[in-house]
Amino acid sequence: MSERTSTRAADLRNYILVTGAYWADTITDGAIRLLVLFYFYDLGYTPIEVASLFLFYELFGIVTNLVGGWLAARLGLRFTLLAGLGTQLFALGMLAVAPASLLVVPYVMVAQAFSGIAKDLTKMSSKSAIKLIVPEGESGQLYRWAALLTGSKNALKGVGFFLGGLLLTTTSFRTALIVLMCLVATALVVVLVMMRGELGHPDPAAKFRGMFSNNRSVNKLASARIFLFASRDVWFVVAVPVFLRSQGWSFWAVGTFLAVWVIGYGIVQASAPRYIRSPDGRTATWLAFALAICPAGVAIAFTAGLDGTTIVVAGLIVFGLVFALNSAVHSYLILAYADGDKVAMNVGFYYTANAGGRLAGTILSGVLYQVQGIESCLFASAAFVVMAGALSQSLPTSRSAAEPRSFPVAG
Repeated sequence: MSERTSTRAADLRNYILVTGAYWADTITDGAIRLLVLFYFYDLGYTPIEVASLFLFYELFGIVTNLVGGWLAARLGLRFTLLAGLGTQLFALGMLAVAPASLLVVPYVMVAQAFSGIAKDLTKMSSKSAIKLIVPEGESGQLYRWAALLTGSKNALKGVGFFLGGLLLTTTSFRTALIVLMCLVATALVVVLVMMRGELGHPDPAAKFRGMFSNNRSVNKLASARIFLFASRDVWFVVAVPVFLRSQGWSFWAVGTFLAVWVIGYGIVQASAPRYIRSPDGRTATWLAFALAICPAGVAIAFTAGLDGTTIVVAGLIVFGLVFALNSAVHSYLILAYADGDKVAMNVGFYYTANAGGRLAGTILSGVLYQVQGIESCLFASAAFVVMAGALSQSLPTSRSAAEPRSFPVAG
């Protein structure tokens, strides 16, 4: 076996371990979100207060993706993966051992901040690894692998929603957290024992200023990503589950519906290469404009007096199908545009934008729902998607144009 073949086999083994650990963290992350949301909403917290519990989760995601990409470039993806799993254990422990008197908004916000840091460290590690494994020039394979990882992640986050609803229904809040701690601890031990060496080639001399991309295509895609994910979270994070709960749905019913939705969403993402071939900037543009029709249509149906529960459920299903294709195309394009020697930094910068969109969507989901109801969340979603489509119009529109292109940074 040649040295090159041996190195690629080792990288593939490590990539499998990174992905498995990411899956474990993803299940846990989905379960925590549902546990926290419903536990505190059932205690009488308002939608705005519930949304505030996730404020630091999203805010620190912005910081984590910037710093995490830099750390991965300097210290390697193994380091960032282990740091992510360890941080998730700490976040779960904060909630599991705290007395009831300490489980108030500021304390839970801090615990959620650590959980958000953990999620973004593991996500950045796993997605950056794809670019290192797929041979140069294999854009089709890169697209398929990116779609598979992104889709499987979201399907497993749906499993996490299901698990969170099940645990909250059958056990206590603290017992549920302990179960999740065991899952993360197992993943951490497996990585420590089985991973050999590093994934990729750490560069101790990597500078933090390199995190701010000078790749024109990456910057344009990141801008569109902000609005794309704000369009999802502005009604999915708080408004939809609280609305369904207010209509008499049980924890189990809401958790199961959200789980099935996210699992289906993940399956569509993983299957995207079957339906969309050779995506480019035009693909991202028309998918965004097509997506805008859904929340706008649901909002109009609401104002027309149709049954709210029916149209929210049906609308969310249609939205999920189209959004999944959007997200799969974006996940491929960021890897296609990323500079090979700066993939961790480019991906970290891109997911910083992603976290910014989620932060805006999460805050607005609670505020708009409490002030003006779910219709306002839907109209905001439609407006955000239109903005994403408008920004996508300037993305490269051919395979050759999709190759990374950089320009000098002024100053």
